[in-house]
Amino acid sequence: MEPRPRSFYILSCFFALFILFLYGPTITIGILSFQGEGGGLTFPMRGVSLYWFYDLFEQQAVGDIWGSFRRSFVLGLMVMVVTVMGGLAFRRKFPGSSILFYLIITSLVIPSILISLGVGLLFSQSGLNVHWSTSGFGSQLTWTLPFGLLIMFAVFNRFDKSYEEAARDLGATPWQTLRHVVLPIIAPSLIGVALFGFTLSYDEFARTLLTSGSYNTLPLEIYGMTTNVTSPVLYALGTLTTVFSLMIIGVFLCVALITNRRRARQGSDAGKGEI
Repeated sequence: MEPRPRSFYILSCFFALFILFLYGPTITIGILSFQGEGGGLTFPMRGVSLYWFYDLFEQQAVGDIWGSFRRSFVLGLMVMVVTVMGGLAFRRKFPGSSILFYLIITSLVIPSILISLGVGLLFSQSGLNVHWSTSGFGSQLTWTLPFGLLIMFAVFNRFDKSYEEAARDLGATPWQTLRHVVLPIIAPSLIGVALFGFTLSYDEFARTLLTSGSYNTLPLEIYGMTTNVTSPVLYALGTLTTVFSLMIIGVFLCVALITNRRRARQGSDAGKGEI
């Protein structure tokens, strides 16, 4: 076996440092969240316990942790659905689709805080209620929808339209073609877009800062807690939200795996039928 070049070890060390830089803060917060009752916000740890996780579920003196969590979760689901539907809407060209596409993509190059300020001013000057479910929802769509469209454009550029033509030749209606032909084929990509939209919304801060009204989402609540909470309960909250995010990703991956297996099984059954 030939000896590995020195550049291999240099790049390996660089990659290890990058991984440490990427996940080190999350791991540190996870470790500190298991401090004992008398623990602080820094090392060394003073005991090991689940005290701060129990304390997290008690009535907090400041903030509304679980209310902000519910708002972020509902907002993430709303944004996820609209992002997926928006991606599907551009499956075919319609009058003004090109202009609308470029207008949507343009929002990516505008600073997030300016988007938040502009949407907030638009709602307030129009006499509309500045609320997380309206103005916050609109400002977050300027962040998630462009990514959804770009991903779906790549998906449909590789999609073989002969499948749709064959379905129509067999008498399928447009809805039947979409439901029984198009959606099963692009289902893994749709799941990816949905996951992307949800996660981008769930931790979005800047575009929600001036558009959430009097009710905070979870990122805003955590930011507010950093100014008045001086206990590891903040780390416990960070650990739980990280675990929740990983669970969401796991659920989506399981759904994608099940979808792929079901599609492969249907293809195998169809091949046996032809034989």
